[in-house]
This record gives sequence, C-alpha cells and structure tokens, in this order.
Amino acid sequence: MADISREDDVVEIAHPPRFEMGERVVSRGVIRNDGTYTGYDIGDVLVHKGDVGYVRSIGTFLQQFYIYAVEFTESGHQVGMRAKELCTLDHLPDEVLARLGERAGLLSTLR
Repeated sequence: MADISREDDVVEIAHPPRFEMGERVVSRGVIRNDGTYTGYDIGDVLVHKGDVGYVRSIGTFLQQFYIYAVEFTESGHQVGMRAKELCTLDHLPDEVLARLGERAGLLSTLR
C-alpha cells in the first residue's frame, strides 16, 4: 500500500469548520476533475477562479481536513473543495470591507 503524503502537519478538524452550511463562497483558483467527477475527463475544468457557489455540506478527509461540498449555481457543478481553495463572500472582515469602500455593496449582487 502506498504511503499517503500529507500536504501539511495542520489538523484542520481540531478546530471548527471555516465555512458554514449555506455560506456564499468564491473559488480562489481553477479546479480540474481529478477523476472523481462523473461525466468529465480527468483534467477538465469544473470551476473557474472567481466562480461563486454555496456550501451544501461539510465532510472530512484523512481525519485531517474539512472538505466543503460547494454548489456552483452557474455551472450546476457540486465540487468538494478545501478551505484554502475558497474565500467567503458573506463574512468578510471589517478591514476588508473598509478597503473595498463603495464596491463592498456590490458583493450582495454576486450569485
């Protein structure tokens, strides 16, 4: 049996999940099919950077990481993603909202 290479020593599940069910999130990068998404070839793009979705469920992987099932409404894809691949749109810190200024009001229009 092959050794499982863990990316880091942090055990995310020792802390509460970063995102909540129903929370609106945005993809921080491109997500490609690793072979687990039926109907698409390995390497096909499932999610583009900046795509907006909603957290539908929260699971764990390797007793170390949270995996967020995110539904991307435009494409209809539901993809499992790690917290480092996502950014919240619903709970941005006050200092981020302050830097956005007037543009912060546009966040509510993103779907």
